[in-house]
Amino acid sequence: MKSVFWMFVASLLVPTAVGCGSGGGTYAPVCGVVTLDRKPYSQGVVTFQPFATKEHPDPGRGSSGDTDAQGRFVLKTDDLKNGAVVGQHQVRIWTRGPGVVSGYDATVGTPDGAGAPAPRGKVDPIPPEWNSTSDKKFDVPTAGTDKADFDIVTKKK
Repeated sequence: MKSVFWMFVASLLVPTAVGCGSGGGTYAPVCGVVTLDRKPYSQGVVTFQPFATKEHPDPGRGSSGDTDAQGRFVLKTDDLKNGAVVGQHQVRIWTRGPGVVSGYDATVGTPDGAGAPAPRGKVDPIPPEWNSTSDKKFDVPTAGTDKADFDIVTKKK
């Protein structure tokens, strides 16, 4: 389980390091709301990492924001620029706080049926497809947006 955690941490740091050069594009304001099973999620961290392209190999810094009691977030870069780089981004969302373990579901178990040891700490209610294995994308328009809304569903219908 520790190796999964460190792989997740590394996956967050590598794209950030790649996007920390002097390049980059135009920044636009971005805010939105995160809901978890249709309820505002107040413990979230939202990150946007711009994709590099052949034309723009250094797309700029990633952006992040914490959700408030209403699930609202506002993105800023680590050097405190408001917004996010205009263009397409990979989106990741997870629960903030010490001891949060991502990607563990005690009801699923392991592929061999042996079960898995209980994690130490708080289990992140946000599914891995929104963080460690995220393929979620968002296009930041030139004018920015206040509609970067993400509805995370954990309960099966």
